[in-house]
Amino acid sequence: MCPSLPLTDQEHDQRWRRIGTTEFLITSGILVGFLLLLARANGFLPILDHANLAFHEAGHIFFRVLGETASLYGGTLGQLVFPVVAGVVLWRRHETLGFAIAGIWFFENFLNIAVYMADARTQALPLVGGGDHDWTNILSRWNALASDTSLARKVRALGWIGMIGMWGWLGLRWIGDRQRS
Repeated sequence: MCPSLPLTDQEHDQRWRRIGTTEFLITSGILVGFLLLLARANGFLPILDHANLAFHEAGHIFFRVLGETASLYGGTLGQLVFPVVAGVVLWRRHETLGFAIAGIWFFENFLNIAVYMADARTQALPLVGGGDHDWTNILSRWNALASDTSLARKVRALGWIGMIGMWGWLGLRWIGDRQRS
């Protein structure tokens, strides 16, 4: 059996599942509504973000086997790992819409990470289990506790840019599909 040659960019583009106009417009409408809800709710949507919180807490447990430091970072990593795994699977399957949604989910997590990060000094948020504040500990280790709100603003902006960027990528895929038709 001969090894396959690497795909050209054009061949790679043609392997992605095509997205139709109706599918793109419906997805865009839902996404605009989702983004408006996020903006209005200060980045917290209960159904989605309680699931993300569960992944955060599971991350502490999962990464604990690698030591205390890994467990500390594991909460934030845990909530990011799930959308990354979903994104990788969908990327490999060339699922255009699914990959875009996984990317939006990944970047939506940045909004909650930013809220938690900004709370590092004040520690006003109720914590699950009443434990230590992850971002107080992390930023203290980095000698950056005084920058909690500044860093949080950057993480929040990255989340919004990432979500809009994934929508833009979806739009570019849709435009490319129209041009190839």
